[in-house]
This record gives sequence, structure tokens and C-alpha cells, in this order.
Amino acid sequence: MKAISLPKENILGLIALSVFVLMSLFIPGFFGHNNLNNMMFQLPEFGLLAIAMMIVIVTGGIDLSITYIAALSGVTIAIMQSHGYPIIPSIIVGIIVGLLCGLLNGVIVSKIGVSPILVTLGTMVLFEGIILSITKGNSISGFSEVYSLIGNGYYMGIVPLSMIIFIIMAILTGVLLTKTKWGRSVYMVGSNPVASLFSGVNNSRVLMKVYLFAALLSVIASIIMTSRYNSAKVDLGSSYLLQSVSAAVLGGTEIQGGYGKVIGTVYAAIIFQMLSSGLNLLGVPRSIVNVIMGAILIFVLVLNFVKYKLDEKAQKTAVA
Repeated sequence: MKAISLPKENILGLIALSVFVLMSLFIPGFFGHNNLNNMMFQLPEFGLLAIAMMIVIVTGGIDLSITYIAALSGVTIAIMQSHGYPIIPSIIVGIIVGLLCGLLNGVIVSKIGVSPILVTLGTMVLFEGIILSITKGNSISGFSEVYSLIGNGYYMGIVPLSMIIFIIMAILTGVLLTKTKWGRSVYMVGSNPVASLFSGVNNSRVLMKVYLFAALLSVIASIIMTSRYNSAKVDLGSSYLLQSVSAAVLGGTEIQGGYGKVIGTVYAAIIFQMLSSGLNLLGVPRSIVNVIMGAILIFVLVLNFVKYKLDEKAQKTAVA
């Protein structure tokens, strides 16, 4: 009799469903309208940043600057709107600023060949410094009422507009990674950059597009956050940085690169969002919530490392 083997993303989906059922049964107010509504508004911004991180990790890299790209583009949009510029031009300029940040990361990583963690650590500090010099540490507000609908409005009075944006971008990212030549090249570069180069893949161009696309997702997350909070500041979304790494890794993305799926990252983001909301309802301090999230990340990393070593050992035994 052949054993049934479920993909790890499907298993994660079952875990997410189990967490939802258990928390609905045992945490008062979790299944309430207000809590579910809050989770639907919070998930898109976190989910977009997690997907952005996932794409970069698939290539064997990491982007520590995504939340500051989001903050810088958000501050740009806020400044333009506070000076009376219309919404569309403000958003376009914000997107351009975010893409320029992604371009900077992409050029240094793909053209010069500097380690992604060092590059994005440096650009993270750079972007933070630029924001602080512009805002002097203060938040900028003054958004129009129409702009605030992006992060606070509903479609047909039921589904948040931000959730629809998140679903569209998640589907688009999944299609790009699985159905296009560029997407297949992303996995090839992550699996074996030398082999992909000899296969005719332009590694530099692939990596450049990865960092640009990650920046674009960060900007969209920024638009949702600034419109929802009605302000932009230096630490906009900064709490999502390590959580996005955690969601990508928990979602099945190989930290060494070469594997990762959007649906797995989405399931992981949902799990983290439910855990965060559930713990908040129980009155657990935010600092303890962060400790728990960090512990989950370490546990998953160790688990993946042990699994990788066991698989490597099994392959060597099979060859011998």
C-alpha cells in the first residue's frame, strides 16, 4: 500500500485551519466580528512584505531593507499629498522612489556581486538615514479622504479593498514564478547559480528583476499602511521585517534558495497573524509576542537545517 504524501504547503494549510478552529473555540472574542475584521485589515500589509522577502530568499539572498523601502516611499507619498499634489501623481512618484531603492540593491548584488545580506543591511541604514533627515523623526500626515479608502475601505461593504489588492498581487506573483521564463530562472539561480549560468540564464538580469519586484511589493504594502494609519514615519512596518523572514521560512521557502511557493508564505502569514491576534486577546504583552515569534523562527530554521542534513545523508547513502 502506497503512503499518501501531502506537499508541505498543503500540510501548512491544514495547520492554519487547525489554529483558526482552536483559537475560535478557546479564545474569547477571536471569532468575533471586530477581531476577524482587524485581521483582514492587518494581513495584506504583512503578507505583501512576506511575499517580497520570499522571492529574494528563493534566490539564496535576503532583503533587510524592504520595510525601509516601504517607509521611504510612504514618506514620499505623504509629503506630496501634504503639499497638495493629487493622489495618482503622488503614488506614481512613491512607486518610482521604491523602485529606485530596489534598483540600488539589485545593481550592487547582481552587477558587483556583494553579499545580499551586507548590501541590504547597508541600504537599510541608508534609507533610514534619508527618512530621518527628511522627517526629523516626526510622522507626516495630511492624506486625502479618498486615499484613506485604500487601506480602510470595503468592496461591496464586505471585503476590505486592501485584502483584494493582496489577493491579486499574491496570485500575480504565483503566476510569474510558476508560469513564466523569469520565474523558472529565479528557481534555477537559487538552486545552482553556476549551472543556471551555463544553461544560458542571465543571472544578473534575473536578480535585478527580483529586487525590483520585491521593492514594488514593499511599495504596495506601504500604500496600504499609510492609507490605513493616515501617517508615514521612519519605522513604518519595521515590526514586519523579521516576521516576514519567519513567514517565508515557515511557508516552506528554503533558506539556502531554490525552493519557495507563494501559497506557503500566505498560509504562514495567516498563521502568524492569528497567533498575534490570539495572544493580544489573551493580554500577552507585545514584547512576549515578539519573543514567541522569534522562537518560532529559530525552531523552524533548526528543523529545516536538520531535515536538510538528513536528506543529504540519505542521498550519500543511496549513492554508496
